Amino acid sequence: MCFKDPRDYQILFLCLFLILGIGARDWTLKPEIICVAIGTCLVTQLLMCFFIATPIEKSIKSALITSLGLSLLLRVDHWTTMAFAGMSAIVSKFVFKVGDKHFFNPANFGIITALVFTNDAWVSPGQWGEDWWYALVFAGCGGIVLKRVGRWDTTAAFLGAYSLLEAVRNLWLGWTWDVYWHRLMSGSLILFALFMVTDPRSIPNTSTSRIAWALCIAALSFILRNYFYLSTAVFWALFALAPITVWFDTLFKGRHFEWVNAKFDI
Repeated sequence: MCFKDPRDYQILFLCLFLILGIGARDWTLKPEIICVAIGTCLVTQLLMCFFIATPIEKSIKSALITSLGLSLLLRVDHWTTMAFAGMSAIVSKFVFKVGDKHFFNPANFGIITALVFTNDAWVSPGQWGEDWWYALVFAGCGGIVLKRVGRWDTTAAFLGAYSLLEAVRNLWLGWTWDVYWHRLMSGSLILFALFMVTDPRSIPNTSTSRIAWALCIAALSFILRNYFYLSTAVFWALFALAPITVWFDTLFKGRHFEWVNAKFDI
Protein backbone atom coordinates (compact mmCIF):
# COMPACT_ATOMS: atom_id res chain seq x y z
CA MET A 1 0.00 0.00 0.00
CA CYS A 2 1.44 3.37 -1.04
CA PHE A 3 -0.45 6.66 -0.85
CA LYS A 4 0.63 9.69 -2.85
CA ASP A 5 -0.82 12.11 -0.30
CA PRO A 6 0.75 11.87 3.21
CA ARG A 7 -2.60 12.91 4.67
CA ASP A 8 -3.99 9.54 3.62
CA TYR A 9 -1.44 7.91 5.93
CA GLN A 10 -2.41 10.28 8.72
CA ILE A 11 -6.10 9.48 8.33
CA LEU A 12 -5.39 5.74 8.28
CA PHE A 13 -3.16 5.83 11.35
CA LEU A 14 -5.40 8.14 13.39
CA CYS A 15 -8.36 5.85 12.68
CA LEU A 16 -6.20 2.92 13.77
CA PHE A 17 -5.31 4.73 17.00
CA LEU A 18 -8.98 5.40 17.72
CA ILE A 19 -9.89 1.75 17.21
CA LEU A 20 -6.89 0.64 19.25
CA GLY A 21 -7.69 3.06 22.07
CA ILE A 22 -11.35 2.20 22.31
CA GLY A 23 -10.74 -1.54 22.03
CA ALA A 24 -7.63 -1.90 24.19
CA ARG A 25 -7.94 0.93 26.72
CA ASP A 26 -11.68 0.73 27.40
CA TRP A 27 -12.17 4.43 26.84
CA THR A 28 -15.44 6.10 27.72
CA LEU A 29 -15.42 7.93 24.40
CA LYS A 30 -18.73 7.29 22.67
CA PRO A 31 -18.98 6.62 18.91
CA GLU A 32 -21.60 9.36 18.56
CA ILE A 33 -19.12 11.91 19.89
CA ILE A 34 -16.62 10.86 17.23
CA CYS A 35 -19.35 11.26 14.60
CA VAL A 36 -20.13 14.75 15.93
CA ALA A 37 -16.46 15.73 15.69
CA ILE A 38 -16.15 14.43 12.13
CA GLY A 39 -19.48 15.88 11.00
CA THR A 40 -18.87 19.30 12.53
CA CYS A 41 -15.38 19.65 11.09
CA LEU A 42 -16.41 18.57 7.60
CA VAL A 43 -19.54 20.73 7.46
CA THR A 44 -17.70 23.77 8.84
CA GLN A 45 -14.92 23.24 6.29
CA LEU A 46 -17.42 23.04 3.45
CA LEU A 47 -19.22 26.18 4.58
CA MET A 48 -16.03 28.18 5.03
CA CYS A 49 -14.74 27.09 1.62
CA PHE A 50 -18.06 28.09 0.05
CA PHE A 51 -18.16 31.57 1.59
CA ILE A 52 -14.47 32.31 1.00
CA ALA A 53 -14.34 30.61 -2.42
CA THR A 54 -11.58 28.16 -1.49
CA PRO A 55 -11.18 24.87 -3.41
CA ILE A 56 -12.84 22.19 -1.28
CA GLU A 57 -10.84 19.25 -2.57
CA LYS A 58 -7.60 20.73 -1.20
CA SER A 59 -8.73 20.93 2.40
CA ILE A 60 -11.36 18.27 3.13
CA LYS A 61 -8.71 15.73 4.16
CA SER A 62 -7.16 18.21 6.56
CA ALA A 63 -10.57 18.78 8.17
CA LEU A 64 -10.97 15.04 8.65
CA ILE A 65 -7.52 14.82 10.25
CA THR A 66 -8.50 17.65 12.62
CA SER A 67 -11.68 15.83 13.65
CA LEU A 68 -9.77 12.59 14.33
CA GLY A 69 -7.21 14.49 16.40
CA LEU A 70 -9.97 16.02 18.50
CA SER A 71 -11.55 12.60 18.96
CA LEU A 72 -8.26 11.13 20.16
CA LEU A 73 -7.32 13.85 22.64
CA LEU A 74 -10.40 15.77 23.78
CA ARG A 75 -12.94 14.38 26.22
CA VAL A 76 -16.37 15.95 26.69
CA ASP A 77 -19.57 15.22 28.58
CA HIS A 78 -21.92 16.69 25.98
CA TRP A 79 -21.91 16.52 22.19
CA THR A 80 -22.41 20.27 21.93
CA THR A 81 -18.98 20.83 23.44
CA MET A 82 -17.32 18.64 20.82
CA ALA A 83 -19.27 20.46 18.11
CA PHE A 84 -18.03 23.77 19.50
CA ALA A 85 -14.43 22.49 19.53
CA GLY A 86 -14.70 21.20 15.96
CA MET A 87 -16.22 24.42 14.64
CA SER A 88 -13.61 26.55 16.43
CA ALA A 89 -10.79 24.39 15.10
CA ILE A 90 -11.81 24.75 11.46
CA VAL A 91 -12.76 28.44 11.62
CA SER A 92 -9.34 29.23 13.13
CA LYS A 93 -7.68 28.18 9.85
CA PHE A 94 -9.56 30.90 7.98
CA VAL A 95 -9.35 33.64 10.60
CA PHE A 96 -5.86 33.39 12.11
CA LYS A 97 -3.68 33.44 9.03
CA VAL A 98 -1.07 35.53 7.28
CA GLY A 99 -1.28 35.31 3.53
CA ASP A 100 -2.45 31.81 2.77
CA LYS A 101 -0.90 30.22 5.89
CA HIS A 102 -2.67 29.69 9.21
CA PHE A 103 -0.47 29.67 12.30
CA PHE A 104 -2.62 27.83 14.88
CA ASN A 105 -2.79 24.06 14.75
CA PRO A 106 -6.55 23.54 14.24
CA ALA A 107 -6.99 20.58 16.60
CA ASN A 108 -4.94 22.29 19.29
CA PHE A 109 -6.99 25.49 18.88
CA GLY A 110 -10.22 23.49 19.23
CA ILE A 111 -8.96 21.79 22.38
CA ILE A 112 -7.92 25.05 24.03
CA THR A 113 -11.16 26.87 23.18
CA ALA A 114 -13.19 23.98 24.59
CA LEU A 115 -11.13 24.01 27.79
CA VAL A 116 -11.48 27.78 28.19
CA PHE A 117 -15.09 28.38 27.23
CA THR A 118 -16.85 25.23 28.46
CA ASN A 119 -16.98 23.44 31.78
CA ASP A 120 -17.25 19.84 30.60
CA ALA A 121 -14.13 19.43 28.45
CA TRP A 122 -10.83 17.93 29.51
CA VAL A 123 -7.71 16.25 28.19
CA SER A 124 -6.37 13.17 29.92
CA PRO A 125 -2.62 12.91 29.18
CA GLY A 126 -2.48 9.42 30.72
CA GLN A 127 -5.34 7.97 28.72
CA TRP A 128 -3.00 5.67 26.78
CA GLY A 129 -1.30 4.31 29.85
CA GLU A 130 2.46 3.74 29.85
CA ASP A 131 2.86 0.51 27.91
CA TRP A 132 6.03 0.67 25.81
CA TRP A 133 4.44 -0.99 22.81
CA TYR A 134 2.09 1.97 22.33
CA ALA A 135 5.15 4.17 21.87
CA LEU A 136 6.52 1.79 19.24
CA VAL A 137 3.24 1.78 17.31
CA PHE A 138 2.96 5.57 17.41
CA ALA A 139 6.61 6.07 16.47
CA GLY A 140 6.39 3.65 13.56
CA CYS A 141 3.22 5.18 12.13
CA GLY A 142 4.33 8.72 12.80
CA GLY A 143 7.69 8.02 11.21
CA ILE A 144 6.05 7.10 7.91
CA VAL A 145 4.18 10.40 7.82
CA LEU A 146 7.18 12.49 8.90
CA LYS A 147 9.36 10.85 6.25
CA ARG A 148 6.90 11.97 3.58
CA VAL A 149 6.53 15.55 4.81
CA GLY A 150 10.13 16.02 5.99
CA ARG A 151 9.46 17.24 9.52
CA TRP A 152 11.61 14.89 11.63
CA ASP A 153 13.66 17.89 12.77
CA THR A 154 10.71 19.34 14.68
CA THR A 155 9.86 16.11 16.50
CA ALA A 156 13.52 15.40 17.30
CA ALA A 157 14.11 18.91 18.64
CA PHE A 158 10.98 18.89 20.80
CA LEU A 159 11.39 15.39 22.27
CA GLY A 160 15.15 15.77 22.65
CA ALA A 161 14.93 19.07 24.53
CA TYR A 162 11.98 18.03 26.66
CA SER A 163 13.59 14.71 27.59
CA LEU A 164 16.85 16.45 28.49
CA LEU A 165 15.11 18.97 30.73
CA GLU A 166 13.20 16.21 32.51
CA ALA A 167 16.45 14.22 32.94
CA VAL A 168 18.25 17.20 34.51
CA ARG A 169 15.34 17.77 36.88
CA ASN A 170 15.24 14.08 37.75
CA LEU A 171 18.95 14.13 38.64
CA TRP A 172 18.63 17.39 40.59
CA LEU A 173 15.84 15.96 42.74
CA GLY A 174 17.60 12.64 43.18
CA TRP A 175 14.72 10.59 41.84
CA THR A 176 15.10 7.11 40.41
CA TRP A 177 14.99 6.66 36.64
CA ASP A 178 11.68 4.84 36.72
CA VAL A 179 10.13 8.22 37.66
CA TYR A 180 11.77 9.75 34.61
CA TRP A 181 10.42 7.11 32.25
CA HIS A 182 7.03 7.35 33.89
CA ARG A 183 6.88 11.04 32.95
CA LEU A 184 7.96 10.44 29.36
CA MET A 185 6.05 7.26 28.47
CA SER A 186 2.81 9.05 27.74
CA GLY A 187 0.90 8.16 24.61
CA SER A 188 -0.57 11.65 24.42
CA LEU A 189 2.91 13.23 24.57
CA ILE A 190 4.12 11.03 21.73
CA LEU A 191 1.01 11.70 19.65
CA PHE A 192 1.54 15.41 20.22
CA ALA A 193 5.18 15.22 19.14
CA LEU A 194 4.50 13.13 16.04
CA PHE A 195 1.19 14.45 14.74
CA MET A 196 0.46 17.89 16.21
CA VAL A 197 3.67 19.85 16.66
CA THR A 198 4.73 18.73 13.17
CA ASP A 199 1.72 20.04 11.23
CA PRO A 200 3.52 21.33 8.11
CA ARG A 201 0.84 23.89 7.26
CA SER A 202 1.09 25.80 10.55
CA ILE A 203 4.70 25.44 11.74
CA PRO A 204 7.71 27.52 10.55
CA ASN A 205 8.90 26.99 7.01
CA THR A 206 12.65 26.43 7.41
CA SER A 207 14.47 23.75 9.35
CA THR A 208 16.39 26.30 11.45
CA SER A 209 13.23 28.09 12.53
CA ARG A 210 11.38 24.84 13.18
CA ILE A 211 14.12 23.61 15.50
CA ALA A 212 14.24 26.91 17.40
CA TRP A 213 10.44 26.96 17.63
CA ALA A 214 10.28 23.36 18.88
CA LEU A 215 12.91 24.11 21.53
CA CYS A 216 10.79 27.02 22.77
CA ILE A 217 7.72 24.78 23.00
CA ALA A 218 9.69 22.12 24.89
CA ALA A 219 11.00 24.69 27.39
CA LEU A 220 7.59 26.26 27.99
CA SER A 221 5.97 22.83 28.30
CA PHE A 222 8.55 21.88 30.93
CA ILE A 223 7.93 25.05 32.92
CA LEU A 224 4.14 24.78 32.76
CA ARG A 225 4.14 21.14 33.77
CA ASN A 226 6.67 21.26 36.60
CA TYR A 227 6.16 24.72 38.07
CA PHE A 228 2.52 25.44 37.28
CA TYR A 229 1.43 21.78 37.50
CA LEU A 230 -0.50 21.75 34.23
CA SER A 231 -0.93 18.19 33.02
CA THR A 232 -1.91 19.60 29.61
CA ALA A 233 1.20 21.77 29.39
CA VAL A 234 2.19 20.78 25.83
CA PHE A 235 -1.15 21.94 24.41
CA TRP A 236 -1.00 25.28 26.19
CA ALA A 237 2.63 25.77 25.13
CA LEU A 238 1.82 25.12 21.47
CA PHE A 239 -1.16 27.47 21.62
CA ALA A 240 0.84 30.26 23.28
CA LEU A 241 3.80 30.05 20.89
CA ALA A 242 1.92 29.40 17.65
CA PRO A 243 1.78 33.13 16.68
CA ILE A 244 5.59 33.47 16.67
CA THR A 245 5.57 31.22 13.60
CA VAL A 246 4.85 34.40 11.65
CA TRP A 247 7.97 36.06 13.09
CA PHE A 248 10.14 33.01 12.33
CA ASP A 249 8.89 32.93 8.73
CA THR A 250 9.75 36.61 8.35
CA LEU A 251 13.20 36.18 9.87
CA PHE A 252 14.09 32.93 8.07
CA LYS A 253 12.82 32.96 4.50
CA GLY A 254 11.75 29.57 3.16
CA ARG A 255 9.36 27.91 0.78
CA HIS A 256 5.83 27.60 2.09
CA PHE A 257 4.68 23.99 2.45
CA GLU A 258 2.10 22.68 0.02
CA TRP A 259 0.70 19.17 0.14
CA VAL A 260 1.34 18.71 -3.57
CA ASN A 261 5.07 19.08 -2.81
CA ALA A 262 4.95 16.85 0.25
CA LYS A 263 7.67 14.52 -1.04
CA PHE A 264 10.22 17.34 -1.07
CA ASP A 265 11.86 18.59 2.09
CA ILE A 266 12.47 22.28 2.73
